[in-house]
Amino acid sequence: MIVLLDIGNTRVKLGWQHPGIGREPSIHAIALNPLEALAAQLRTWLAALPVQPTAAHGVNVAGTVVAKIIEQTFLEAGCPIQWLVSGAKALGVRNAYNRPEQLGADRWAALLGLAQYAQAAALPAVGQHPPCVLATFGTATTIDTLGPGQVFEGGLILPGPALMRQSLAQGTANLPLASGAGNDFPKDTLQAISTGVVAAQAGAVWRQCQVAEKHYGCAPVLFVSGGGWPEVEAEVRKLLGHLKIRFLANPVLDGLARVA
Repeated sequence: MIVLLDIGNTRVKLGWQHPGIGREPSIHAIALNPLEALAAQLRTWLAALPVQPTAAHGVNVAGTVVAKIIEQTFLEAGCPIQWLVSGAKALGVRNAYNRPEQLGADRWAALLGLAQYAQAAALPAVGQHPPCVLATFGTATTIDTLGPGQVFEGGLILPGPALMRQSLAQGTANLPLASGAGNDFPKDTLQAISTGVVAAQAGAVWRQCQVAEKHYGCAPVLFVSGGGWPEVEAEVRKLLGHLKIRFLANPVLDGLARVA
């Protein structure tokens, strides 16, 4: 059995795959706060696996302290971790970043996962898939474009929905921590903040889809993921309802599974 780990800014997402069993049907998530509880929760999860793992593949954007805790816990279970790092090319996907190693490993893994879904959308007449835009709404929102030739062209990074709300509450004297649905013409402060956040998120996605359509001469397929998607879904569909929109539960783990 191979364990798959997506270590983000706030959570560790875990899955597994095994030749005789397949992939875990759902993703298990462990919060990084409080950090002192992480090792015990990982041990509990490992002990409950149907088959004890022999290897693990992961990505980590949470820093070295978190990585060391997880590495030690998995070593105790006899399961070393291989960390994915970004490169110029893998599994047929080319990274067009000026310095490919600067691309976040989580984004690189997600693009490798996206590639398999993109190939499934290939156009028979041309033998290539249309351009694909992957918008992931987590602590940060990332919006990346995979071209028809399996080339990662680049993408955006901006604060995720929750981080946008938190920044207003923490960086101003009078604005509250808002939540709730948006409104076309907000008439109170909470609505104004909520609407502004989802409009900013959806507007960034709309921009990249417009850029992709102009660059490639055809409409992209929009793939979405992340815990913030339900908050922005209505606004995104309002702006981009003409596009095919597909939800991916965890493209990072999909990419790690392909690597493994």
